[in-house]
Amino acid sequence: MEEDEGGVGKKITIGVCVMEKKVFSAPMGQILERLQAFGEFKIIHFGDKVILEDPIDRWPVCDCLIAFYSSGYPLEKSEAYAKLRKPFLVNELEPQHLLHDRRKVYEHLEKYGIPVPRYALVNREKPYQELGYFVEEEDFVEVHGNRFWKPFVEKPVDGDDHSIMIYYPSSAGGGMKELFRKIGNRSSEFHPEVRRVRREGSYIYEEFMPTGGTDVKVYTVGPEYAHAEARKSPVVDGVVMRNPDGKEVRYPVLLTPTEKQMAREVCIAFRQGVCGFDLLRCEGRSYVCDVNGWSFVKNSYKYYDDAACVLRKMFLDAKAPHLSSTIPPTLPWKINEPAQPSEGLTRQGSGIIGTFGQSEELRCVITVIRHGDRTPKQKVKLKVTEEKLLNLMLKYNGGRPRSETKLKSAVQLQDLLDATRILVPRSRPGRESDSEAEDIEHAEKLRQVKAVLEEGGHFSGIYRKVQLKPLKWVKVAKSNGEGEEERPVEALMVLKYGGVLTHAGRKQAEELGRYFRNYMYPGEGTGLLRLHSTYRHDLKIYSSDEGRVQMSAAAFAKGLLDLEGQLTPILVSLVSKDSSMLDGLDNASIEMEEAKARLNEIITSGAKTVQSNASFDAPWMVDGAGLPPNASELLPKLVQLTKKVTEQVRLLAKDEDENLAETASYDVIPPYDQAKALGKTNIDVDRIAAGLPCGSEGFLLMYARWRKLERDLYNERKERFDITQIPDVYDSCKYDLLHNAHLNLEGLDELFKVAQLLADGVIPNEYGINPKQKLKIGSEIARRLLGKILIDLRNTCEEAIGVAELKSNQDQSTKTGKEETEYQLKLHIKNEDARRASFTSDMSMDPEDDDDKETKYRLDPKYANVKTPDRHVRTRLYFTSESHIHSLMNVLRYCNLDESLQEEDSLVCHNALERLYKTKELDYMSYIVLRMFENTEVALEDPKRFRIEMTFSRGADLSPLEDNNSETASLHQEHTLPIMGPERLQEVGSYLTLEKMEKMIRPFAMPAEDFPPPATPQGFSGYFSKSAAVLERLVNLWPFHKHGAANGKQ
Repeated sequence: MEEDEGGVGKKITIGVCVMEKKVFSAPMGQILERLQAFGEFKIIHFGDKVILEDPIDRWPVCDCLIAFYSSGYPLEKSEAYAKLRKPFLVNELEPQHLLHDRRKVYEHLEKYGIPVPRYALVNREKPYQELGYFVEEEDFVEVHGNRFWKPFVEKPVDGDDHSIMIYYPSSAGGGMKELFRKIGNRSSEFHPEVRRVRREGSYIYEEFMPTGGTDVKVYTVGPEYAHAEARKSPVVDGVVMRNPDGKEVRYPVLLTPTEKQMAREVCIAFRQGVCGFDLLRCEGRSYVCDVNGWSFVKNSYKYYDDAACVLRKMFLDAKAPHLSSTIPPTLPWKINEPAQPSEGLTRQGSGIIGTFGQSEELRCVITVIRHGDRTPKQKVKLKVTEEKLLNLMLKYNGGRPRSETKLKSAVQLQDLLDATRILVPRSRPGRESDSEAEDIEHAEKLRQVKAVLEEGGHFSGIYRKVQLKPLKWVKVAKSNGEGEEERPVEALMVLKYGGVLTHAGRKQAEELGRYFRNYMYPGEGTGLLRLHSTYRHDLKIYSSDEGRVQMSAAAFAKGLLDLEGQLTPILVSLVSKDSSMLDGLDNASIEMEEAKARLNEIITSGAKTVQSNASFDAPWMVDGAGLPPNASELLPKLVQLTKKVTEQVRLLAKDEDENLAETASYDVIPPYDQAKALGKTNIDVDRIAAGLPCGSEGFLLMYARWRKLERDLYNERKERFDITQIPDVYDSCKYDLLHNAHLNLEGLDELFKVAQLLADGVIPNEYGINPKQKLKIGSEIARRLLGKILIDLRNTCEEAIGVAELKSNQDQSTKTGKEETEYQLKLHIKNEDARRASFTSDMSMDPEDDDDKETKYRLDPKYANVKTPDRHVRTRLYFTSESHIHSLMNVLRYCNLDESLQEEDSLVCHNALERLYKTKELDYMSYIVLRMFENTEVALEDPKRFRIEMTFSRGADLSPLEDNNSETASLHQEHTLPIMGPERLQEVGSYLTLEKMEKMIRPFAMPAEDFPPPATPQGFSGYFSKSAAVLERLVNLWPFHKHGAANGKQ
């Protein structure tokens, strides 16, 4: 200010009353330099000596004061100064006391109607004080009757204590992750053995919010300005992403209108002009989980410019309102701004079907993946009459004598193990034995149950489950003597175990994730990580309920996103379970039984498959295609070789048993901790060296596995083969050849060859004996998944068209500020109404309702140093089991056989149909990929705008097991098979439009309207009820953000 009306102008003085360590931080320096460059301000630094030692009346006098708490800062002293001198405060001082107590922060947020996660307080007056209202169980805590299931978050009430814990459910492997202030490259640590919460102080317990592995930090400068950045959440793997300069990688993102309003309200509620807070984005809604007070963005010159301009306006409005605070056309410091390096992202379509020009953009990657290598699935069935076991059943089914019970949790399984340990040595009491053999078999099965329960050191519900189903009841007098009641006297116990992801399975999944990162996203390379962190990558991972499938999904995510550490936190943060879509065969059980019966008939009768002229050109069209012609001769050979292997394992188990009997404990086998095993990618070398089976299986369980196969495969009394056991024999062979080759079981490789020939014919035919039946069974099993895939493709297409229309509108005309505000407001109202009307986040197919989708979070192009800010890729990963992979593939290749589509060609070309016929097995980690590209040079309404590319991989390569050469020897040492690369399902250069894909798949897919809307998250209190008030105030907010939705729907 050169001159005022009355003479020589005087500069406005800005006092910087903060600790020197904060003054000399780069952002503070950059912003103060810019303020000084305006020429209107004089900046006075108080300094530590003045702040800490001098009395306040000797502190410099100033017009405006920047003062905020940091470690060692005398807040009360600066409050007294402010009272004495009454300067304009950027951040008021009294509310800063609130920020030290997380309880007060949450109370204050709630008071102003700002959404916070569902939480409860546990206040202790002294360490370890027992509280009547606080209950801790294995998988939840309860505070005043308010239950928090794991995963939940535990925060100390002291805002300066950054030791925050997340506790994981036993179903995901259990354990705890500690979050802390960054130390070097780490911001969290996983402790698999910690399961109990802390009791030494007062804590807040709150619901864990799955945010997709990204945190959002928001920085306000006054109530009208908010800058937001995304960074990788410490929750996932605790490794801090840093750029080549060693700084943490963060990306600017756009806030939604609701979030902008929240930023305004946080700023006003805490009376902090410059204020940072943390935002959790979960299931389309946002919550504030921490308020930090004074915070500046690091390493963003655009932000420094904005912050200086906003602060200048605040100071002038407060102390010289008669002066214009219009920003000069050229900012005084602009000439000195260093150029920022640009990112070399290329833009190209690069399908393996062929390249369709530089104007193609990848829009969507949909992949359905089978889980990785697992241990064989097992089942033990036995009838029990023991009082202890029957009582246990009643204990966990609410005392209902005719209800079955499922035991899965650690507490329940421990109870069962305790009961079994007492019962194992004895024969069955309470009934006369039909024969001694029956008693011996019963005792043997109980020992097997005990061995399974003892395996692994501690329980993890993801792997073992027990069902107890009552079979017989008697009437007994009630204990109080009043009348009678029923009591069960016999029950069927079914123990399911095995099917656990092996170290090899985890390694395969992680390597496949890495492969996808490098090859499925054209022109991105490791840019995929940047795509993901910037919200340009919309990633969702779904898994079935099975532990092996969930862990495969977590390991794949680890490779895809270059994460480190244990799988449990990755699983909980990034993987959603959807069993109705990815589990179960119930819908097709009748047809599958029919297929198996017909298959049995073809094999056991020795009938050759009927040949017709068509079958030479298309051999897959006949009933039972792929069965070996001599199947009936191979069956007796299979039985004989199975017996040979079983006998060898029996002798090994006998030796182990005798050793166990002498020591009377399981200590002979090195202890094996399942939780640690989840984090392992390597083989337990000590067990192998000791000549023990790989993994946690002892010889006793290995023998039980083979003996059951031998018994079930062929009933000697009835002289009957059970062909449904062929896949299980093959499974066990494959497992032992890969993992237990060191046991040198004679005849195992020969058994593998015979079992493989039979299984290659049996397995594909179990999903339908001919293409028409395969299509029927496939559509029943994969109906929901097919519906979801169509929704994914349609939503991506509509979103891309929306972005393209918006861009062309902007190119045609530059709106005035008023029109822009009205447009944004209209878009926001539509978005809010749609979201209130329905929460069908992932499910909308109605083009009229195209905002009613998953909430889109986007990169902020104004700040982002990225060449293609409007590039938005949707990735959907579906992890499932063999049945769903076969079903999906059968629908894709045979959909044109449906009566309504008989004029159409198959989606899969003839060459690929031939290869699929020869590819008998879709092994571990087999996958089907649909990628959708958008050709931006084609008219929006042209069907050729969107192209679909289909590829598949048959998964693990079995050739190392089939050939014995030097290469296979090294794979045997690793116990891991490589994964085959993708193969085309279409001719090179062929063009499959989205329109054609939809037409061919729709008859077999669940209609979009049949998908239930997702449940409203627990603890959600309906903050959209504030909408009317939000909208009234939005008009004031928009001028600051008038490019807020410049690159698409928010």
